Amino acid sequence: MSAFSAIGEEREIDREEYTPGLEPQPTWCPGCGDFGVLKALKQALPEVGRTPDETMLVTGIGCSGKLNSYLDSYGFHTIHGRSLPVARAAKLANPGLEVVAAGGDGDGYGIGGNHFMHTARENHDMTYIVFNNEIFGLTKGQTSPTSPKGHKSKTQPHGSAKEPLRPLSLSLTSGASYVARTAAVNPNQAKEILIEAMNHDGFAHVDFLTQCPTWNKDARQYVPYIDVQDSDDYDFDVTDRREAAEMMHETEDALHEGKVLTGRFYVDEDRPSYQQEKQNIGEMPEAPLAERYFDEDYEWERSYDMFLDKHK
Repeated sequence: MSAFSAIGEEREIDREEYTPGLEPQPTWCPGCGDFGVLKALKQALPEVGRTPDETMLVTGIGCSGKLNSYLDSYGFHTIHGRSLPVARAAKLANPGLEVVAAGGDGDGYGIGGNHFMHTARENHDMTYIVFNNEIFGLTKGQTSPTSPKGHKSKTQPHGSAKEPLRPLSLSLTSGASYVARTAAVNPNQAKEILIEAMNHDGFAHVDFLTQCPTWNKDARQYVPYIDVQDSDDYDFDVTDRREAAEMMHETEDALHEGKVLTGRFYVDEDRPSYQQEKQNIGEMPEAPLAERYFDEDYEWERSYDMFLDKHK
């Protein structure tokens, strides 16, 4: 018995299986970087060996939230900033699912910043894609947590007085075990990084630079980019936290100085995921919780019974 009968099925997977029949053509603005995220994800999932029935895409609010409307898989469109707690619950209930969460820089680093920090700290086994275009797009061009200092917008007409948030550094210090940055203008690297992120056992954070030609016309289009793994100018150990932290700091400084550095910045393959840690201490069963919904003979446990027993 399986919570989803398709999980574990071995067969050839065509990327077009992920194209929905009802609304196959995305309605993002022409030139939007979000198209690049969708393309890379549709290319990566078959390479990982996942079918639509084995995939769940959880999104927040914003232009990025439309992603699961254009990807034919299990999906959950959450409220603003709340994609991660829903994604965490889905993965805990059914570890066999490939769970991908997605949101914009305002959704993920601002409104959902608390969830981002603690999901990384706990190292939940999922992939988190953040569409980083340095602006609130769907709500028509307000300053976001990653907007550079001095950026003028509807909410900061005289220019932002705040330094931008450093998403890579925040991810590392919070505890993510895979941290990377790619860009919509680099589709081959984006596909490779998403494949690595989904294969990683733990919390994989991908900061995905996506240009917004409608509401952030002053922003660079994130070109030309430099892949830090392919360049002779950058030599650091992605498994060393200190070296990774220094490289991330340089990368985040460089972005607003006209140099776009992308690639893998930190990878920890040895750290157990949250699910593994919970199983190690006996607080999570080996069998997926989701399978209980398919087992007519299962005797349901109620949490209040446990509390009542402790107070008798």
